[in-house]
Amino acid sequence: MTDSEAPPAKAPEGVSGAPALPQPVLEIASGYAFTGPALDLGALLWDGRCLPDVQIRIPLPMLNRHGLVAGATGTGKTKTLQLIAEQLSAQGVPVFLADVKGDVSGISAPGQENDKVRTRAGEVRQEWTPAGFPCEFYALGGMGHGIPVRATVTSFGPVLLSKVLQLNQTQEQSLGLIFHYADQKGLELVDLKDLRAVVTFLTSDEGKSELKGIGGLSTATAGVILRSLAAFEAQGMSPFFGEPEFDTSELSRVAGDGRGTVSVLELPAVQDKPQLFSTFLMWLLADLFHDLPEVGDVDKPKLVFFFDEAHLLFNDASKAFLDAITQTVRLIRSKGVGVFFVTQTPKDVPGDVLAQLGNRVQHALRAFTPDDQKALKATVKTFPNSPYDLEEVLTALGTGEAVVTVLSEKGAPTPVAATRLRAPESLMGPVDPATLDRAVEQSPLYGRYAEAVDRESAYEKLTAREAQAAASSAPSAPSEPASSRGRGRKGDDQDSSVVQQVVGSGVFKSLARSLGTQVGREITRSIFGTARRRR
Repeated sequence: MTDSEAPPAKAPEGVSGAPALPQPVLEIASGYAFTGPALDLGALLWDGRCLPDVQIRIPLPMLNRHGLVAGATGTGKTKTLQLIAEQLSAQGVPVFLADVKGDVSGISAPGQENDKVRTRAGEVRQEWTPAGFPCEFYALGGMGHGIPVRATVTSFGPVLLSKVLQLNQTQEQSLGLIFHYADQKGLELVDLKDLRAVVTFLTSDEGKSELKGIGGLSTATAGVILRSLAAFEAQGMSPFFGEPEFDTSELSRVAGDGRGTVSVLELPAVQDKPQLFSTFLMWLLADLFHDLPEVGDVDKPKLVFFFDEAHLLFNDASKAFLDAITQTVRLIRSKGVGVFFVTQTPKDVPGDVLAQLGNRVQHALRAFTPDDQKALKATVKTFPNSPYDLEEVLTALGTGEAVVTVLSEKGAPTPVAATRLRAPESLMGPVDPATLDRAVEQSPLYGRYAEAVDRESAYEKLTAREAQAAASSAPSAPSEPASSRGRGRKGDDQDSSVVQQVVGSGVFKSLARSLGTQVGREITRSIFGTARRRR
């Protein structure tokens, strides 16, 4: 493009009144001229210049059509998440952010004006005002700064747990049978020792006959699962499973002033356990899918969920796992939830999932190696036709710049737009640990989740069975099982011989308290194998 074709720094009355702008710029500007509520991303970059009159935006109702934020390390992905999260919160939309590196907590505090912020705000015509946003801070299992987030093994389900334990497909199927067995027999798997107790029973002399009744689970495979559990616990993973279980409806809260709450899951303490935290994020999403009602198309999302380090979720995933992710992403939109995957390149996300991500913010890519060049070419192919030379643009973008295409208010892809992004208005860095701890302890949710509870579940029931079996071996042992004392539960009479074999006399007397289920009623599980059993 020649200098005579370059657009002026300012248009007199907006883009439509600036005939000097080249036709491609006018077409891009028209594609982002939304009339309804929208998030402001930044200003158009064209021929090496920033055009503040051409604002690049995302329509608010389209945020539940999912998205991708990608780019090489250090290109500004985290600040883009912060920028989007701030504006969602300001418009009353709750946000979930996974903070892998520990640098997102600053969204709770006003930003600090400096030369860089003033320069960027001037370039993109942004009225920058420092602002903090309402936040809740969480930590997996209480490891780190945050309200503890735990899941019961039962609700986590066999598909996700197999991913965490790195089981193969056969072992995953066998674990599913074990969960099915525990569900049917009312053996609640609250923590890892509960699951270990059930597997141990099924591989014992007394329990082996039960294996045939649940599909021929081999003792060898059960042994592999036990060893995987032992290794998992040895790595300090036990605190993540237990009670009180986190209620994912907490993520959809709105603050008293009408702004959406930003839920920040602090992950620095477990960033060396990527299989765990990435799968835990999927549990949160699957649990939301399981519980939320259908709402169809809405004026604004009920929640926007940012899935950081998304490539970790898909690495070495089984077909069942990938199928479940694809179906969850496809269907959760109708429940008002938008999901943004955050990773380095689009090739990190399976094609079936990528095809459902209507909003794209692609930061710079590197092309230093043959693999980098291959990834760059593959990324370019995922964009609509564009007047840009995207291979050149994507390698030349600076920090805080990105190539954008989103869905218009009518659901059609907008033109590809190289964009200089706005500066976040909150603190671009972490708040100090003391401030973070104080915010956590002052949260109304802290008292609800802070202390772990170890109530009676499968481990205690099977332990009681062993003790009772020893007592019943004496000649004076009573013949009438205590479990028949008029509890009136559906299923006791239908399968009494199996019940006695599994848990012995008297060990079902507390089942009326078991998370709202009854003996003989199998737990309902979602497409991900997760289960919700609220008291």
